[in-house]
Amino acid sequence: MNRSLPFLLVGGFLAVLLVVLLWGSITTTIDFGQKGVIFRTFSGGIDKKKIFDQGFHFIAPWNKMYKYDVKIQEANSMMEVLSRNGLTIRVDVSYWYKPKEDRLPLLHDEVGPNYHEKIVNPAIRSATREVIGKYLPEELYSTKREVIEDEIMNRTRKSIAGKHILLDDVLIRDVTLPTSLQEAIEKKLKQEQIALEYEFRLEAAEKEAERLRIEAKGKAEAYDIINRSLTEKILQEKGIEATLKLAESNNSKVVIIGNSRNGLPIILGDNK
Repeated sequence: MNRSLPFLLVGGFLAVLLVVLLWGSITTTIDFGQKGVIFRTFSGGIDKKKIFDQGFHFIAPWNKMYKYDVKIQEANSMMEVLSRNGLTIRVDVSYWYKPKEDRLPLLHDEVGPNYHEKIVNPAIRSATREVIGKYLPEELYSTKREVIEDEIMNRTRKSIAGKHILLDDVLIRDVTLPTSLQEAIEKKLKQEQIALEYEFRLEAAEKEAERLRIEAKGKAEAYDIINRSLTEKILQEKGIEATLKLAESNNSKVVIIGNSRNGLPIILGDNK
């Protein structure tokens, strides 16, 4: 019997046991929509050249894998801001962001996994206060909302430039004004809508009147042309043509050829 066999069996058992115990430390799974960045404890820290894709991976037990969600993420921030005239406005801002996938090692090294709390959210809040402070409440409430959203997004993008983060969109979901101001704005908007509707009706009436005037003018010109073309000789010829057609009718009649005032024959007849 080979004396080394028991030692081999014990060694194998210990190796398997060690793998089982360390399995969670030497393997990792990156889910869909994620990327991984590895920290190499004994070889330079963050590996800035390698980004791990989704799937199963082996790693050394002394290294550590950091996983980042690289899908578009949504967050919102509610805050109170001052408008241009000093009134306090409560706004609810939603925004969409994600880390730049090819910059994940740099993002992890310079900012870390909590980049939203450290970079994105403060930048959004600061840009929102700065932009809304340039406008009146009624502009935010109605006419300039899209312009304000674009300004907030552009200002935030400028603020986080170089931070390895992508800001996809910004949306003002809700605006809460003081009750008295909101009622005044709604009343003003309603009056403006009534005025626009009146202007539209007035313009439509003017266009219809112009159409009728042009139509009447056209008819008058047509009648004038017809009147100028109907000379006495033409009328006589037309009368003769009509008389001849009547004479060909099966109804009994008497046609008297005479010298009437208009020079046309006189037709006398009775229908049986």
